[in-house]
Amino acid sequence: MSITRKRNPVGRVLTAVLGFQLVLGGLLVIGDLQDGFSLPRMGPSSPSLTEPVRPGDQTRRFRPDRAVPGSAEPLPERLTLTVVSGGAAVLLEGAIEDGDAPRILNQIRELREPPTRAILNSPGGSVRDALELGRALRLDGMKTEMRAGDICHSACPYLLAAGVSRTVPETAFVGVHQHYFGKSTLLPAFVAVEDIQRGQGEVMRYLDQMGIDPLVMQHALVTPPDEIYVLLPEELVRYGFVEAAEE
Repeated sequence: MSITRKRNPVGRVLTAVLGFQLVLGGLLVIGDLQDGFSLPRMGPSSPSLTEPVRPGDQTRRFRPDRAVPGSAEPLPERLTLTVVSGGAAVLLEGAIEDGDAPRILNQIRELREPPTRAILNSPGGSVRDALELGRALRLDGMKTEMRAGDICHSACPYLLAAGVSRTVPETAFVGVHQHYFGKSTLLPAFVAVEDIQRGQGEVMRYLDQMGIDPLVMQHALVTPPDEIYVLLPEELVRYGFVEAAEE
């Protein structure tokens, strides 16, 4: 007598879920070893940052050490503060590294005259430090601005968002992409994904508090860390970074 085994659909689903978690966990570990996380993708690589940006063609290759279009000199490896405009403003230049928020805030507090403006030129970096520094800039009632040709990518737009008013010339570059949260991904996949989602939720709450439309994150979430989505001037207006020019 032959015995026919019935397939268990619940078991198949659980097996598929477990397999997916193992694969995602592996990708997270690989991303951690590469100091970032992005899902594999097919197709040609994006143009370099030196290529002009047009509507519908705004994604460019991104490396923090080569983030200034047309410049052979990289920005400082850590965020640096320079007093400019006779003490009325501070220039914040360079990558945002872990611990930069309290360090820069201490430097601001030590200034004889409190600045009223922060000028930004940064390829981004640590999201948590950008949020911490941004909250402090807003609490101090500071304005944020950029100069012609400056960049504000990755986590830097959160500093830009902190200004009580924000100025971005049309020849400056503001860009967003996926962020990397957490130091170790040697965790079950669902825990690592939960950490990423929690971080994205914090970013969206922060943007809303700063008066920025969190929908700007739709561009960040679909742009891998090794690429950058450059916002057009009309998008900066649409998402609330700057006001529309008066006609």
